[in-house]
Amino acid sequence: MLDYLIKGGTVIDGTGRPGVLADVGVRDGRIVALGTITEAARETIDAAGLVVCPGFVDPHTHYDAQLFWDPYATPSNVHGITSVIAGNCGFTLAPLDPANAEYLLNMMVKVEGMPKGALEQGVPWSWRSFGEFLDSFEGKLGVNAGFLVGHTALRRHVMGAASVGNEASAAQLDAMKHLLHESIDAGGMGFSTSLAYTHSDGDGQPVPSRWSSRDEVLSLCEVVSLHDGTTLELVSDGCLNGFSDEEIALFTDMSLAGERAVNWNVLTIDSARPDDYHHQMALGEIAARKGARVVALTMPVLVGMNMSFRNYCALFMLPDWAPIMNLPIDERIAKLRDRDTRIFMENRAASLDAGAFGRLTGWDRYVIGDTYSTANEGLKGRRIREIARERGERDFFTLVDIVINDELKTVLWPGPTDDDGESWRMRAEAWSDPNVMIGGSDAGAHLDRMCGAPYTTMFLADCIRGRQLASIEAAIRMITDVPARYFGLRERGRVAEGWHADLVVFDPDTVDAGEIVLRTDLPGGSGRLYADSTGIEHVFVNGRRIVADGVTTGDLPGTVLRSGRHTETVLIPAASSTPR
Repeated sequence: MLDYLIKGGTVIDGTGRPGVLADVGVRDGRIVALGTITEAARETIDAAGLVVCPGFVDPHTHYDAQLFWDPYATPSNVHGITSVIAGNCGFTLAPLDPANAEYLLNMMVKVEGMPKGALEQGVPWSWRSFGEFLDSFEGKLGVNAGFLVGHTALRRHVMGAASVGNEASAAQLDAMKHLLHESIDAGGMGFSTSLAYTHSDGDGQPVPSRWSSRDEVLSLCEVVSLHDGTTLELVSDGCLNGFSDEEIALFTDMSLAGERAVNWNVLTIDSARPDDYHHQMALGEIAARKGARVVALTMPVLVGMNMSFRNYCALFMLPDWAPIMNLPIDERIAKLRDRDTRIFMENRAASLDAGAFGRLTGWDRYVIGDTYSTANEGLKGRRIREIARERGERDFFTLVDIVINDELKTVLWPGPTDDDGESWRMRAEAWSDPNVMIGGSDAGAHLDRMCGAPYTTMFLADCIRGRQLASIEAAIRMITDVPARYFGLRERGRVAEGWHADLVVFDPDTVDAGEIVLRTDLPGGSGRLYADSTGIEHVFVNGRRIVADGVTTGDLPGTVLRSGRHTETVLIPAASSTPR
């Protein structure tokens, strides 16, 4: 007898082939039959008019901490995500010396926007080795989760406080390599690192990985080459502002040293900056010519990120803004009242020095979010351009006046500068490139600033009923089989007999993401941005239902994805030539 019979749906199997009407039979966690099925089942699901497809794979999350208090990985699960990859950007919670727990906690607060109270109250910090960290999730997950081994945790574990400000000695590098071997043997999915200038620790210093030498990074990549089913991930300055020749060489050499693909986060596409787009796209081609593979992650939707003049955010990264924005609140407000300061900030933000952060300077497009003063009543939901015209004032000055009224607590939603037809044409072009992969949600991080988890349902809605830049079969392949094959996930990413029953059943007429709202449901009472899904009828992980009618069931069938056991090695030449 089957556990589930999903009957009469349009099966889109993840390979890109056209969908077909078929039944799907599930038993003991596997897909055991496809086609016309007469075998009895404990439960039959009428899928007439619905799509049945593989579970979605999110290649770039930071669920390392959240999974302790939220094993379902909400809201990703209600948007059809069945497998997540965490431990990106070099930031992991293991291996862990108890003496370093506070440092890693404060770093995650700063660099990934995780609330301190949630990390203190929701994370046990009880492991030491990477294997013990993975073991703490066994039997306790609602989704499948794989974890890369982060460079910063390795460095801090071996070098302690000296990991900031110093290159590693030969002995220290040997100790890091040994620790990485041990962590991957335990199931780590590979190695991740950050060399990005935007990544600073809780003390405001560059994170430990940023102090590493090129030889250190490549030596750790070589360790990865000795383990099956592994991969590499990197974020650097060029991911924001265009790659230097040195960075291009580093990405390429990392792939060659590790004998694995490298993915980087995140490719932003803006028709106003075509040179940046073409330059970053060329990275994959240059690497391929040398026998390496470098893959860009890109989001297929526009993910809004709110800003604040009170709390640390991307605005603090605008040229010469930091000395002003880091002042105590009273001093910051006094400085912002000064007209000359406003003109200086406005001009510096508009300069070429802003690089990718220049996307934040369309002040007229900012939408006012939550406000906190009588003076700002009625402004929520309005654009700065409208308010500025009414007041006869400059856009930036109007924005600053508003945030001062709220003692800088005003929630600001920057309007997208890249929502034009040409930017979308360029995105569709990028999606077809073999060195580009859909992803980059950052789910689990920046919890009160952005909500990238719904990208899958938003993408499907746009492809089915919106811009229709990709067929439904192509869109599903991009968020299922492509990332599953990239990471070498064994028997996941397709609807095929014998494969794991990670499945999504959705209504193509209604699938989408709901409104983004603020929920105060984190340990310690902190808030996070959250969006429900629409049209997601059922989600299965390993043959058990984790979402029914768009609601989390509470079941925990997820697997800790361990390298070599649940993954297979993806050879670079074969990967780089995979047709899209």
